[in-house]
Amino acid sequence: MGDGFKGHVSSPTRTVWALTQSLLHKAGWSPYPVGVTAKTGLRQSGLNMSDLIQTVLIYALPVIFAITLHEAAHGYAALRLGDNTASMLGRVTLNPFPHIDPLGTILLPLLLYFSTSGAFLFGYAKPVPVRFDQLRHPKRDMVWVALAGPGANLVQALIWGVLFYVLTGNGINERFFIEMCKAGILTNVVMFAFNLFPLPPLDGGRILVGVLPWRQAVLVSRVEPWGFFIVMALVLTGLISAWWMQPLMGLTFDFLKLILSPLATLLR
Repeated sequence: MGDGFKGHVSSPTRTVWALTQSLLHKAGWSPYPVGVTAKTGLRQSGLNMSDLIQTVLIYALPVIFAITLHEAAHGYAALRLGDNTASMLGRVTLNPFPHIDPLGTILLPLLLYFSTSGAFLFGYAKPVPVRFDQLRHPKRDMVWVALAGPGANLVQALIWGVLFYVLTGNGINERFFIEMCKAGILTNVVMFAFNLFPLPPLDGGRILVGVLPWRQAVLVSRVEPWGFFIVMALVLTGLISAWWMQPLMGLTFDFLKLILSPLATLLR
């Protein structure tokens, strides 16, 4: 194996999500309860603490599922392809606690949420340990391991969409559950799109390394120590939103609507 891969112990992802109010509005979604917008945020003293807490409760379950299944999918794919590192460390599990980073999954998102009135939200989970050199076909298999996480998020978005149509189609309009379904769709579409950005250590970067020729793959893999900071800079400048997130999220929402349209018609 070439330099940058031999004996390399790493994660196929550091599961990251970053939400900005402008991105969500352009996608046609909002992290606030119905009737509340960014213009009535804490900075304008129009969004009270009960509204913020309600929104946290609405998003809590979808976010926990999104993170847990994303990480477990990486570990399960690695196990199926020859590396049992994640399994031995208890990371191939639907128990959310092994995947939660106290700072990145809980403290940082909550601090950002309350300090910005939901205008910006960022967080990450514990990276899943994978020994790429233990995979049966390391360069090829890292692509499948990396794809497993976003794939799990896409499936979850679809499931939340099905639940949304089942509830509304049967006349169940309890706002808390309807908003939770919408939050589940949004959270998973954001994680799907963001983690596919083609820069290590995100899943898209792993996929890019796996499909490039060896020389180019090694060059891209060497960006990883600075990749996280580069991505954050692109988030804060809005470039990743305009050039990547908005187009890919739009396509993903269109795909979900297409897949769910027969069910929506059936339940009308």
